[in-house]
Amino acid sequence: MTKKITLLLSLATCFALNSYAQQFKVAFSSAVSGKPFTGKVFLYLSKNNPQPLAASIGIEPLNAFAANVKNIKPGESIIIDDQAIAYPVSPSDMERGTYYVQAVWDLNLGGRVITTSPGNIFSLPQKIVINKDRKQSFKILADQVVPEKSFLETKLRKELVVPSKLLSDFHHQEFSLKAAVQLPAEYDENPDQKFAVLFTVDGFGGDYHSTSGSLKPSAPLGSLPVIRVFLDGNCSLGHAEYANSENNGPWGDALTQELIPLLEKKYRCNGARMLMGHSSGGWSVLWLQTHYPTLFIATASSSPDYVDFRKFSMVDLYKDSNLFYDQKGELISGGTVAGRFSFSYLKEMYQVENVISRGEQQHSFEAVFSKKGKDGLPEPICDSKTGAINHLTAENWKKYDISLYLRTNWKYLKKDLDGKIRISVGDDDNFQLNYPVRLLEEEMKAIQANVLFKYYPGDHFTLKTKAYTDDLNGFLEWRYKQWMIKTGN
Repeated sequence: MTKKITLLLSLATCFALNSYAQQFKVAFSSAVSGKPFTGKVFLYLSKNNPQPLAASIGIEPLNAFAANVKNIKPGESIIIDDQAIAYPVSPSDMERGTYYVQAVWDLNLGGRVITTSPGNIFSLPQKIVINKDRKQSFKILADQVVPEKSFLETKLRKELVVPSKLLSDFHHQEFSLKAAVQLPAEYDENPDQKFAVLFTVDGFGGDYHSTSGSLKPSAPLGSLPVIRVFLDGNCSLGHAEYANSENNGPWGDALTQELIPLLEKKYRCNGARMLMGHSSGGWSVLWLQTHYPTLFIATASSSPDYVDFRKFSMVDLYKDSNLFYDQKGELISGGTVAGRFSFSYLKEMYQVENVISRGEQQHSFEAVFSKKGKDGLPEPICDSKTGAINHLTAENWKKYDISLYLRTNWKYLKKDLDGKIRISVGDDDNFQLNYPVRLLEEEMKAIQANVLFKYYPGDHFTLKTKAYTDDLNGFLEWRYKQWMIKTGN
């Protein structure tokens, strides 16, 4: 009897605590939408950042909550409490103190970042104090809408919007690839001249709109004028990396079969196509060069995302058992200072992205590399609570392991790829990307593949000195001149 009473008292205590956890009553204004909302609502709280929606996910401290809702009318409140998906703790377990708070109603209309996706409804920052009173309730009204982005064209800077049948068919809705085209000064001066095209892919978060309104002509590649095309790999699940995938769709085919033909029809291109990219863009251009080897004449890849999954943040995805802890039980770094001092960990990144469920870096990898799960979402590479690696998922990732692909297929690729690829990276890369690059170099030497590797002082963000950029440009210019000799141009 005593045990039963103790159990009942414990259950009653738990029920009472849950009943009186801090609550956030979140609504959206009829001024921003007159339609019922079905989807996900997110709540961001920060003690340090007065604009929580601008927080760097997985890097700076953040409390985040999410709730799936259905047919919520304008002005009708939903409750965010201990029942919500939470990181790092539920509302009742949050540290007491002053916070800034913002809410987002995610319409998921195609933008990458939930907080800045055009059409999404959000609230302005609100300062609150969470104290020991568990009966506290905070009202959050979302009455702002993320505006659509516009591109201001100039004489030498144009927007290219290419409706994609391939991606539209995949997503069952209209879909377009977009890019910015920067013309050289010679384009108007010499109306009969044709030019090589240099395709540039930015890293994670890069956006072709950053070039909007620019009056500058395309910088020459050494002494050679070129048309520069700034591609944009952003999609609702992150960075598409211009790879065909089960979750994002056939981005590589859409680029090569739809965007490039339309570009070359619209502008005076001479048939020489080169690639340059950094970080996720560095991985993208390697993927494009290796999978469409005859279409491009050269690639300069800078600090690419993991090119060998045996060094995925220093984890061997095929043999190791955990993505959060190493064999000594220590946390595995997600980001470092100078390649050595951790400022973030994979555990934090995956667990916060369990709440911020789309558009961020780790889930972006899963969207490209994983199969589509039974729930319609990319299969996770690890358990978000424990970090245990899903080796069945890792097996599927092998299709996107560039090192493995080159080792397996070099005898078929050699004639079209030999000498076309240059990979450079900083010796102190913040995300330790220099290690998989060095592993790839060892493998390429073993099969006598003519791939050029260069290492520089600096990290992921500081290595882009003038000398570094000149080396990249110099390689592409040399390859271009070789192409001109070979083709008789």
